[in-house]
Amino acid sequence: MRSKVSLILLALLLAATAHAEEAPPTLELEGTPEVPAELADRLSRYLEGRSAWLRGISDDGTSMLISTRFGSTYQVHEVAQPMGMRRQLTFGDEPVRAASYVPGSRDLLTMSDIGGDEQYQWFVTEAGGARRMLTDGTSRHGGGLWSHDGTKLAFSNNARNGKDMDVRVLSMETGASSLIAEAEGHWSPMAWSPDDAWLLVGHYVSTTDRRLILVSADGSEVRRLTSAKKPQAWSSAVFHPDGDALYLTLDKDGEFTRLYTVGLTPRGFSRKAWTPMTDDIDWNVGGLRMSPDGATLAFTVNADGWSELWLLDVATGNKKRVEVEESIIAGLQWARDARVLAFTRTGPTSTGDVWTFAPDTNTLTQWTQSEMGGLDPESLIGPELVRFASFDGLSVPAWVYRPVGDGPHPVIINIHGGPEGQARPYYSSRIQSWLAAGFAVVVPNVRGSSGYGRTYVSLDNGFQREDSVKDIGALLDWIAQDPGLNADRVGVSGGSYGGYMVLACLMHYSDRIRAGVDVVGISNFVTFLENTKAYRRDLRRVEYGDERDPKMRAHLEAISPTTNVDKIQSALFVAHGANDPRVPVGEARQIVHAVRSAGHDVWSMVAHDEGHGFRKRHNRDLYAQLTLLFFEKHLMGSETE
Repeated sequence: MRSKVSLILLALLLAATAHAEEAPPTLELEGTPEVPAELADRLSRYLEGRSAWLRGISDDGTSMLISTRFGSTYQVHEVAQPMGMRRQLTFGDEPVRAASYVPGSRDLLTMSDIGGDEQYQWFVTEAGGARRMLTDGTSRHGGGLWSHDGTKLAFSNNARNGKDMDVRVLSMETGASSLIAEAEGHWSPMAWSPDDAWLLVGHYVSTTDRRLILVSADGSEVRRLTSAKKPQAWSSAVFHPDGDALYLTLDKDGEFTRLYTVGLTPRGFSRKAWTPMTDDIDWNVGGLRMSPDGATLAFTVNADGWSELWLLDVATGNKKRVEVEESIIAGLQWARDARVLAFTRTGPTSTGDVWTFAPDTNTLTQWTQSEMGGLDPESLIGPELVRFASFDGLSVPAWVYRPVGDGPHPVIINIHGGPEGQARPYYSSRIQSWLAAGFAVVVPNVRGSSGYGRTYVSLDNGFQREDSVKDIGALLDWIAQDPGLNADRVGVSGGSYGGYMVLACLMHYSDRIRAGVDVVGISNFVTFLENTKAYRRDLRRVEYGDERDPKMRAHLEAISPTTNVDKIQSALFVAHGANDPRVPVGEARQIVHAVRSAGHDVWSMVAHDEGHGFRKRHNRDLYAQLTLLFFEKHLMGSETE
């Protein structure tokens, strides 16, 4: 077994050699064995694959900005024609999180942090390669929304007090920014009015309470579009180019976010009328993008986890669905000066790639074809969507992936984070590698998941927290009834809130779950809420409960894994990033210490150049190798292990 290891000394030694290009990062590994060369080689095909994600489209629609990984991190590339060569434009050590063309030029606007700390900054990289920072270098930034004339950039940051995210507008001419929306909470710019006189701002209170405000560009006037008295949740909003209407998605009249038009006066933008446009679609309407000529509104629908792409004829109100192969569609963008719609498309057996759709010719065009590390796409396995009844009769959806063969197969339950996230059938090299190793994979959307309505997403709030854990108990019952699945060999994996779910499952079902992998997970709700970054704390209190209330604090302590270490009897692997601002690394350290103190062996991995997850290739690869090794040992070993 590998004792506690620091690679700092190794890094210094390698840096001193003539051929060392880059010092390895610092890692803390405790209790982890060496990864067998055979396993690393077997897994390498899955780790070599790439994906391409749309970041921007040129004004004329003839080139795309994409992010993809050729080295250690995702960087920005330009593709000048469909299926053309990818020309790398950024070369930093840190992953680029967002990118777009500066309007009217080939310069780039990009956003990055350092070591996963999420203190994001905005940069402009000129066509010649020179880069300059636009923001203050210290506070956290978001947004990044260009005015139509390209002279102003709207963004949010917490520079005022380190907690509240205010909205600012930066003049590209002077380099100075002005505060236009200052308030308590998390505010972000959503859309400029066509004349750039007004900015639509979103105020995020919780998953089910997201408010819309119109703010004049100089901050002198504020108008509310939605009422705080009746909590509602938007997901997207765009102006019509004529300035007389706003198109937005909101769950104002039911369980799901629907598309509405809101009439606006020529001056002042006071509320006039709300017109529903998708009453016949009983799923969430998501991303919206208006064509520059105002003729066509593109939008996506999340239909039971799959994406549908729709086009609305603005003049007639008629809408039609675009025929796209079953997949997930994200990041809709129109070219400014052409009727070309770009987006990213992925699916369970196809990695992310960039596509365009030309509505005038009804033509779909693929722009990238990402390498899959030598994998045969025909060998990849897609899921089936099932539903099982939980303890109270609630119908819970889950994606079930089955490996080749009759089984019964050992099972890995993979739980998403959030908790308001949603497991959708994206391509996952990790899931495919588990399938190839002989595991079945079950990916549930327990109560509290988004995508299934306002009621469903709220069923785990506050004192109902452990009801979502009971959903996993019902899933274990369902697994036991399936002849192709081995209920005696079950493991569980999850990240962030999913990491808490892993630990909670081991608390309650150690007799039914052999092993758990907790990635950047919460181990104690009180210490988590007290130590997560200030700009997140109130948002999380709405979901988990306010630890300052004595009754809630006692409840949170009672259900926390650190309070119930004696109940955890299963094997455990804990992985975390040292710079995590969301779930501080102390959550990992305290559960590892507590479980070890109780006499149980724990594998642990802490990466000092990462935050909330592993985004650098060397860390991601090692984590994937250790996870597969861990599950193979505990789910495929002898009955006595």
